[in-house]
Amino acid sequence: MKIALRTILTLIVSTLGAYAFGALGIPGGMLMGGALAVMIASLIGLPALVPTRLRDVLFICVGLSMGASVAPDTLTLIGQWPITLGALAAELVVIVVLCGVVLRRLFKFDPGTAYLSSFPGHLSFIVALASTGIGNSRQITIIQVQRVAVLTLFAPIGALFLPVGQYSGASSEPMVLTTLAMVAAGCALVGWAFTRFKVPAAYVLGSMLFATVMKLTGNFPGALPPLFIDLTFIGMGALIGSRFAGITRSEFMQAAWGGTVATTITVAVTTLFAIGVSFFVSMPIGQLWLGLSPGGLESMGSLGIALGYDTAFIAAHHVARLLMLTFAIPLVVMLIKANEAKAATAAGQ
Repeated sequence: MKIALRTILTLIVSTLGAYAFGALGIPGGMLMGGALAVMIASLIGLPALVPTRLRDVLFICVGLSMGASVAPDTLTLIGQWPITLGALAAELVVIVVLCGVVLRRLFKFDPGTAYLSSFPGHLSFIVALASTGIGNSRQITIIQVQRVAVLTLFAPIGALFLPVGQYSGASSEPMVLTTLAMVAAGCALVGWAFTRFKVPAAYVLGSMLFATVMKLTGNFPGALPPLFIDLTFIGMGALIGSRFAGITRSEFMQAAWGGTVATTITVAVTTLFAIGVSFFVSMPIGQLWLGLSPGGLESMGSLGIALGYDTAFIAAHHVARLLMLTFAIPLVVMLIKANEAKAATAAGQ
C-alpha cells in the first residue's frame, strides 16, 4: 500500500476516534481517542503510518502549543522545582528497580530485557542498545510502547477524579494569524537547528523554546485557534497509535502481561510521588503527575495543553528525566554485561 494512502487512512481513523471521545467530554479526549482508535486498528491489521516529515511537523505544532500555554508566572515558580526534580530522580530509581525485579522473577525475563524494559523513556536509545544483543528487542519495544500508550490514553481519565484545577497561560483573546505563522516559522527553524546538534526530541524542544521565549516576552499573545489544537491532537493520536503497526497479536500478547504489570507499578509509583510532592509545592496534583510521569514529552506535553497546565514545568521535568536516563542506561547496561561475563566465566570453570 502506498505511503500516502496509508497515511490518509491512519489520519481518518484517528479523526473518527478523536471526535468520538471528544464528544464524551473527557479532558484530552481527542488525543486519547485518536491514539486508541489507531492502536486498535493497527493490532487488527491496518498498516498505520505517520511519515517522518509529518511527524516532525506534528512535533513542531506540539512544541508551539506548549509554548503558547506557558503560564505567565512560570519564572516565579522556578524556586519550587528543585524539590520536584529531586523527587523525579528518586522516582526513576524506584521504578527501574521494582519493575526490573518483577519482570525477572515473575515473568522470567533475562536481565537485559527486564531492565531495558523498565527504563521510563529514551525508547530509541534503548532499542538501539537491545539490537546489539542486550535483551529481546521486540519484547522491549512492546513493553516500552505499551507504557507510553497507556499513560497517554488513561491519564485524562484520572483528571476527571483529581482536584487538578486550572493553570493555564492561555488568553481568551484570539491570536492574530500572522503572529501564529511567524512564530511557527521560528519554531521550525530552531527545531531544525536542534537536530543538527543531536538534541533529543529536537523539534519539540526547539519549537517550545522559541514559542516560550516569544510568550514570556509578550510577542506571542492570544489564544491558539481551536482548529489548530484539534488537528495537532488528531495527528499526535495517529502517531502514538501507529507505533503498534507491524506488531503481531501473538508478539503483543507475549510481552503485554509483563508490560501491564510494569506499567501498573510505574503509574502507582508516579501517583504516590505526585501526591507526596504536592504537600511541599503549590501546584495541582495533575500538573505534578504529568511532570513526573514517564510518558513521552510530546504526549504528556499535549495532555498538559489539553488540561490547562504550565507546560514549561512539564517539559523541564521531561528533559531532566531524559538527561538522567542518558547517564543511567549505559551504566546499568555495563553492569548487566559485567554480570553476564562473570556468569559465563563461572559456568566455564
